[in-house]
Amino acid sequence: MQLPQLDSLYRELILDHYRSPRGRAPLDKEDVHNHGYNPVCGDEVQVGLQFDGDRIRSVQVVTRGCSISVASGSMLAELLPGKSRAEVEALSQAFLKMMHGEAPPETLEIGDLEALEGVCKFPVRVKCALLAWMTLRDALRAWDDGRSEPVAASTTEESGEVTA
Repeated sequence: MQLPQLDSLYRELILDHYRSPRGRAPLDKEDVHNHGYNPVCGDEVQVGLQFDGDRIRSVQVVTRGCSISVASGSMLAELLPGKSRAEVEALSQAFLKMMHGEAPPETLEIGDLEALEGVCKFPVRVKCALLAWMTLRDALRAWDDGRSEPVAASTTEESGEVTA
């Protein structure tokens, strides 16, 4: 059980990411781009990535939606630059599990994502928190499919469908 002071701190952190989202600056070059949409609530996210070998050099995340969705996308944009694909996969999997009630590994640095841990208590809001991360996952999958040109993909969170 979290202490009330911690809940208040986490709420403030989420609101800070909502009011001042990170990662909105356009990229000079996008290697992959994905659009995510949750038709249940109307949240939308655009994720653009620029790679340097197997590491993510730069991230652009533009989210339109609720505070949870915007904050999660902002946290994604803050955490990913400089990470290898394996590190991104570990972080993404840990966050997905956290949204389903599992604690992240103690050895994994999840940054501000810890503030979203309580979202798992509200199943209707879990998709809001996961939208940017599922959109990222699908963008990485599209890139991995061997496309050397910039890739545009689309994620519809309600069905989990991906189109490229």
